[in-house]
Amino acid sequence: DRKLLSYQDGSSPRTLLQDNIYTSTDYPASQTIFLHSELSYANTYPLKIYFHCVKSADQGGETPIADTRKIYRRLSLEICDRFAEKQVMYVRNFGAGLGIPWQQAFETSSKSAVEQYCQNNGIVMVWGDNDKLQTRQVRPAIVKHPQTKELVWFNHAAFFHISTLDPQIRQTLAAEFAETEFPYNTYYGDGSEIEPEVLAEIRAAYQQEAVTFSWQAGDILMLDNMLTAHGRNPYVGSRRIVVGMAESISNQN
Repeated sequence: DRKLLSYQDGSSPRTLLQDNIYTSTDYPASQTIFLHSELSYANTYPLKIYFHCVKSADQGGETPIADTRKIYRRLSLEICDRFAEKQVMYVRNFGAGLGIPWQQAFETSSKSAVEQYCQNNGIVMVWGDNDKLQTRQVRPAIVKHPQTKELVWFNHAAFFHISTLDPQIRQTLAAEFAETEFPYNTYYGDGSEIEPEVLAEIRAAYQQEAVTFSWQAGDILMLDNMLTAHGRNPYVGSRRIVVGMAESISNQN
């Protein structure tokens, strides 16, 4: 089945253009998007991800990429063992002007459809006042590639942790909201805190493995989403990168 996948259970603001082709992200140009594997926190995720550069930025706007096999091998055995055993818990908050609305994340305005999706995908959910929604899901941190059988570091543990947020954005959020209300945060699968030094080592491993290239209009980047993480550098001027995803994989959990 070569059909492109929808961005259901998505985390970043983006615009559906047509036929499951989306803008790569609608985050402001000044923000860095940390390296990550698309939808690695979800129960199903794409094996393939495709980027097309319609227009490159005047300055910056690169899409750094990193080999998740090398990231895994770069991390200490202790960290890998801990995450293999405990996995990762993702806590997400939708609505209330913080995270993206649940209607956008789940691509539906039906609460019952969201409830059914969460039930089918091992997501614990609680509705709040003013159309708010909080979800919790525990997923593997390390998975085996279905074809190469290699172990890869495949999670949003560092990306979704509040310590990875831009310090100014984190400060603004903390002034108005409790940590439990932030758009997303991560813990070990048992709910315990991930240590700051562990998160620092994970972030460093991504940065050390990152490879950067400059976009040119017309470029196409095809990635194995499980073998390669991607991010985005800040940029100046207008930039248009569109993205499609294919070949759905389910967590072997």
